[in-house]
Parts: sequence; structure tokens; C-alpha cells
Amino acid sequence: MARPRTRGPAIDPLRLDDLSDNDGSAVRSGDSLEAQRFSGCDLSGRDFTGATFTECEFTAVTFTETKLRGVTFSECLATDLHAPVFSAPRSTWRDVRVDHARLGSVEAYDAQLRGVHIDGSKLDFVNLRNATLTDVLISNCIIDELDLGSATVQRLELQNCRIGTLDVGGARLKDVDVRTSDFSAIHGLEGLRGATIDDAQLALLAPLLAAHLGIIIE
Repeated sequence: MARPRTRGPAIDPLRLDDLSDNDGSAVRSGDSLEAQRFSGCDLSGRDFTGATFTECEFTAVTFTETKLRGVTFSECLATDLHAPVFSAPRSTWRDVRVDHARLGSVEAYDAQLRGVHIDGSKLDFVNLRNATLTDVLISNCIIDELDLGSATVQRLELQNCRIGTLDVGGARLKDVDVRTSDFSAIHGLEGLRGATIDDAQLALLAPLLAAHLGIIIE
């Protein structure tokens, strides 16, 4: 019998045209902005709660402790973002690309991600607990800890990533491909149901799986 094929994420190409420059000084919580370019801005400590950014570009923007709760990013491109603390719980990301970000603690629990590609980034701690991820590609990234606890995940690929700790406790995974990534530790092994791994990863996981199932290896 043929094995079921793992379906990869569907990521649409992103094209932004006719953007207007914006230094962010007039942006307030709840605002709705479209076709804006933010370049070299320091938006640290600002309150953008509930704001909506559509077809916007962010380049070399600093978001240190910026309040992004409930923010919506739709068809946006972000390059060279910086923030020791990136706080965006309950945010929505649709058709977004993030390149070369350097973020410390990423608080994105209860978030909604669809059609998102994160590439070439260094992230310390990513909290996606209870989040919903659909069609997400994370490639060429270094992540110290990725928390997908109790998340609902469909068509996620971790491609050529180095991840310290992956927590999937209580997660619901479908079409999740981690075959080209390395992990130092995995928590919540029961949550791996629905993930695709390779033979080498299975060998590394064997002792953890045995301990989880109470199997004694002598």
C-alpha cells in the first residue's frame, strides 16, 4: 500500500506596488493602513493594538515591546525586523513573508497564520500556543525554542532549520514536514502525530519514544 503523501504549504507570490512612505509617527491603535512602506523606523513601545496593515512593507523596523495584540498583517513583506520582545498575541497573518528577522521572545499565542513564509531568521523563543497555522513555511531559520503546544497546524514545513526545543504537547498536526530540520529536544511526543520525519530523525527519537511508551531497552 502506498504511503499517504505529505502535502506542502501553498504559498502565493507576494508583489507590492505603488507604496507610500510612512514613518509610523501617526499610526495609532485600531488604524487601518494600506499600501504603506515603513523603512528604518523605530516603533518601539508604541500601541498598535487592533491595527490592520494591508499590502505594506516593513524594512529594518524595530518593534521592541510594541503592542501588537490583535493586529492584522495581510499581504505584507517584512525584512530585517528587530525586537528583543515581539508581542503580537491574537494577531492575524495572511499572505505574509518575513525575511532575515532578528527577534528574541515572540509572543504570538492564539494567533492565526495562513500563507506565511519566514526565511533566514534568528528567533529565540516563539510562543504559538493555541495558534492556528495553515500553509506555513519556515526555512533556513535558527530557533532556540518553538512552542506549538495545543496549536492546530495544517500544511507546515520546517525546511533546513536548526531548532533547540520543539514543544508539540497537545498539538493537532496534519501534513507537517520536519524532515530537513534538526532538533535538540522534543517535548510532548504524542503531539507529533501527523508529522513526517525521516529515518535519521526516527533513530534519534527512538530512545524518547521508548521512554514515553515505557519500553525498556537493554
